Amino acid sequence: MSKVLVVTGGSRGIGHSVSIGAIKKGWRVCVNFVTNSDRANQTVDLIKNIGGEAIAVQADIRNEGDTIRLFDICEAELGPVEGFVNSAGIVEPYGRIDELKYEELLPLIDLNVNAAIIGSREAVKRMSPNHGGHGGSIVLVSSVSSRLGSPGMCVPYAASKGAVDALGWGLAQEVAGEGIRVNVVSPGLIDTEIQPPGRIEKQGPTLPAGRAGQPEEVAAAILWLLSEEASYVSGSNLVVSYAR
Repeated sequence: MSKVLVVTGGSRGIGHSVSIGAIKKGWRVCVNFVTNSDRANQTVDLIKNIGGEAIAVQADIRNEGDTIRLFDICEAELGPVEGFVNSAGIVEPYGRIDELKYEELLPLIDLNVNAAIIGSREAVKRMSPNHGGHGGSIVLVSSVSSRLGSPGMCVPYAASKGAVDALGWGLAQEVAGEGIRVNVVSPGLIDTEIQPPGRIEKQGPTLPAGRAGQPEEVAAAILWLLSEEASYVSGSNLVVSYAR
């Protein structure tokens, strides 16, 4: 029987590409979404059209109860969870840090940091033999911004992704002896809807490769880290960016 994968933000951008690509690798997929059920159902329909098995589950992963429910529904309908990809995230607020309002910071930290931690906790509670699991693989989506800092644009976002980097490294050490691999993928500039209008057209040609990346290119790296081909890879941070 194929393994079961939970993908947060699984109906858009990188998460959508992971959801579709995972089916081709033999996974059954739980597509998480917050409000856009149409997009999530379209993703599930695409999966079913290519012979895969998937469900769409509404859950706001900034809420602990919703996150627990997401995993519970996934296990009840698809089976034991052995893969978790935390792809959901936001970039806002944009601007200099001396323009930042405290209340604007909270949604960013709740989704990019707190939700990644709680989602990883729930994944470990399903995968670890300490809780009756049989191991698994976790991939957290970070960003090259954590190293570049994104000055003048989104320093708080870069800081939140720095936290994701630390989460991936620390958790990988913590659960290595339990058959759980934890890795991070750090995309560069990727052509998804998370980008502000005009950024891809403006900045893409300035990159060494002359273009922005595509979500499928990031998904390929994530799917490799989930696979048995990466069976001795844990604690890595794989940069998906063309010479940057």
